[in-house]
Amino acid sequence: MELAQLAAFVKVVQAGSFTRAAESMGTQKAHLSRVISNLERTLGARLLERTTRSLSLTEIGREIFERAVGILGAVDDAERVAHRMHAEPRGTLRLTCGVEFGMIAVSRWIAEYLERYPQVSVEGDFTGRVVDIVHEGFDLAIRVGALADSSLAARRLGELEYGLFASPAYLARRGMPRSPEALAGHELLRFSGGSHRQGWRLTKGNLEHRVEAAAKLHVNNSFAVRDAAIHGLGIAQLPLAVARDALLAGTLTRVLPSWQPPSVPVHAVFPGTRYLTPKVRAFIDHAVEGFDALREGRRAPAGA
Repeated sequence: MELAQLAAFVKVVQAGSFTRAAESMGTQKAHLSRVISNLERTLGARLLERTTRSLSLTEIGREIFERAVGILGAVDDAERVAHRMHAEPRGTLRLTCGVEFGMIAVSRWIAEYLERYPQVSVEGDFTGRVVDIVHEGFDLAIRVGALADSSLAARRLGELEYGLFASPAYLARRGMPRSPEALAGHELLRFSGGSHRQGWRLTKGNLEHRVEAAAKLHVNNSFAVRDAAIHGLGIAQLPLAVARDALLAGTLTRVLPSWQPPSVPVHAVFPGTRYLTPKVRAFIDHAVEGFDALREGRRAPAGA
């Protein structure tokens, strides 16, 4: 059984005759009659009672007709959804993310997104709480760290990479550590949120070292940790995106560059039961581009 057969059957029933249905479809009456006969043969049942003056549905024909109308309607809906998916993004995008990553990346992504798609507006909520995007009516969330199991769908945008940094003045005063073990003799500046709150884990190939020494500073904002490091208060573990400008300005220096802290995944999260509308799909695609630009220290492309 083919959709074209069901469409022809529905058209004949709605037109009330093979002649009128053939005219509206731009085909021959004999061809349309063969299509319906083939459908009846496939189903093993007579769908229409034909006489020279009238056309009527059999009992099973009525049931098949009702189901065929529903099937064809669902196909039309699917085609409309597919069309909307590729249409120009428009409307209001409701987006939530953490405050810090909002400052690191999402605020720039929003600005670039609005430049690229002038028919879209954005309502952004930068917050420290985990938002229930389904019940609070958000289109998507940008989340840093491992995802909890949920009914939400997600697309991985990339990984936030980290390193150890200190100011030239601090290193001139205290010396450059030559091994992870040497960090125990230094002032450490710790970010107290997320996966790094329990201490530092550094890897080099198959080697691993955990830094458990007490910290001079604990604070739940990477920018505050960065500023403390710039002021010479100690060695900090920072996202490369947060440290990059200070590195370029010469106010921070990379420490133990061959030892890597673990990177942290970043995802776009959205309701798994919804179709991705053009505005949501476009922002996620732009965020993927933006993450590549973030890693390389450049601006995401402005054009489509």
